[in-house]
Amino acid sequence: MVPRFRRVAETGRRSIEIEVDGQPVSALEGDSVMAAVLLSRGTLRQSEFGDGPRAGFCLMGACQDCWVWTPDGDRLRACTTPAEPGLRIVTSFPSEDAWPLPA
Repeated sequence: MVPRFRRVAETGRRSIEIEVDGQPVSALEGDSVMAAVLLSRGTLRQSEFGDGPRAGFCLMGACQDCWVWTPDGDRLRACTTPAEPGLRIVTSFPSEDAWPLPA
């Protein structure tokens, strides 16, 4: 898949790896989850409301268009969550039978 973002600066930071939908994704220390994902592919996630692929909107944690989830069902805003080594996320809205959603 063609990445949506292209890194043009700050390439000297330490490289880390996160897991997105079971696949390794490279990031640089200090990247947000959104930056890491969009540097590796064209979309961030599929809308849970059925209106197609999403890539985030406001990029500052206000619009709620960049929700991703941990495998345990915890919700994260990709634009404000730092990419940390070993972080695992899923980008599809979890079905209610897949895991219990937080109350």
